[in-house]
Amino acid sequence: METSKTPAAGPNVVAGEERVWRAGRLDPMPIRPLPEAPPSIHLLGPTVFLVALGVGMGESYMWPRLVLVFGPDIRWLFLVGVTLQAVVMLEMARYAMATGESIFTGAARVFKPIMWFFFGVAILVYIWPGHLSAGAAAFEEITGIPWVVSACVGLVLVGILFSLARVVYNLLENVLAILIGLLVVGTAVIASMVGSWSDLTSTISGMFSIGYFPSEMMTSAWFPVVVGSIAFAGPSGMQQMWYTLHLRDSGAGMGAHIPKIRGLRHSGEEEEMPNRGFMFDTDNPDEMRKWKGWRRWVTFDALLLFWGITMLVTVSFTVLAQSAARANPDVRTLIEGDDRGAALDAMSAAFAQAGGPVLGTVFFGFIALIGMNATLGLFDSFSRGQADMTYNFVKGAKRFKMSHLYAGFLWGLIVFGIITLVSGIAEGPEAVLDILAFLSAFAMGAYCVVLLLVNNKMLPKPIRPKWYTNLIIGFGAVFYLGMLFFSLIQFGVVI
Repeated sequence: METSKTPAAGPNVVAGEERVWRAGRLDPMPIRPLPEAPPSIHLLGPTVFLVALGVGMGESYMWPRLVLVFGPDIRWLFLVGVTLQAVVMLEMARYAMATGESIFTGAARVFKPIMWFFFGVAILVYIWPGHLSAGAAAFEEITGIPWVVSACVGLVLVGILFSLARVVYNLLENVLAILIGLLVVGTAVIASMVGSWSDLTSTISGMFSIGYFPSEMMTSAWFPVVVGSIAFAGPSGMQQMWYTLHLRDSGAGMGAHIPKIRGLRHSGEEEEMPNRGFMFDTDNPDEMRKWKGWRRWVTFDALLLFWGITMLVTVSFTVLAQSAARANPDVRTLIEGDDRGAALDAMSAAFAQAGGPVLGTVFFGFIALIGMNATLGLFDSFSRGQADMTYNFVKGAKRFKMSHLYAGFLWGLIVFGIITLVSGIAEGPEAVLDILAFLSAFAMGAYCVVLLLVNNKMLPKPIRPKWYTNLIIGFGAVFYLGMLFFSLIQFGVVI
């Protein structure tokens, strides 16, 4: 940390008449008052984005597929993954709420090439329309419309929706809250109709079957799938990093001092973006009181809204998977024979067995809804993150408004997605999803390392993480990267 002029006892130095906090080689952060925290207990907030991304294809497709093959005892790995991500979420929020900066800017304060690494990873991993493709495949089961056609139409509709929004964040929070509510309630009701009490008890007990790891999973065919599924236990890849931008646009903590991104149609209303974030006075007891209030607010999000809702939905889908195994005893053989869609077909059959063909169709409606949820969140997040890094660190980029850069990345993503789908580069929607999942594990291990550096080097001592939090984040880095490189060395497989 470049703080040679900073007193060891406090975060503030004097630069002319303005008090600032110096962190790294970027511009120092002016000291500003921290807003009062809202009540800890709340319904909506930036966590809705992580829930939308977390309650996705991992919970509805990848983990049910593993349960169908290996049984519900495999769910202890899901518990490890989603709990680790809840801690990561809190640590991402620490930097964003304290400074109003994204974690990408925090990484640049440590060493700019780290930030550019994530800029490149985002392009490599998230330009592929995997979630929307899987949702479109489910929509094809309902309507008969080819999944490529509906996926391309969906891409264009997403672009139009975001371009017309006055404030992108406000629109997306409201839309996702409605869609997630439908998904959570709907899957819980259907699971109660289709499943049994024994399905529920085995699902819950499987969360605590620590160490269960069948020998069949230690193969080149299944180990990479397991690694990708753990990465997809909750929001995968860089989604946690993008969460820092949603926190900023929601006005959480020092994000209240940063203007919001607007849709292309309303870009002229956007205020000028500052070159850096802000810091509050950590020597002031009243400011620290407000900081503790913000930490309680985001902890409620992490434990109840994020962890709780994600766990509830995956419990519902695991119950459905076990019911599907009874309805179709051959499903395991089909999946092991590389029939990628067998898991979804089997669960649809279980729905139909409980309530007729209409209910089977409803299941595919849930999958299509999940695909749209994830696509809305991912496309916004990718465009938001790339625009943030471009605006702040590409020479000449400030000639444009942040909203213009956001729209450029958004529509570039849409055009590439359409070209990918129409050209047939991917084998099918599930193949795209498997690739995205495994590559996500690498990004997640890397961002755990970045979190340790940023929060322990770029923040004032009074608001740095505790040792046990650092230990958990360090475990996350070893966990994700270790599994990734073990797969490469042991099996020669990374996808």
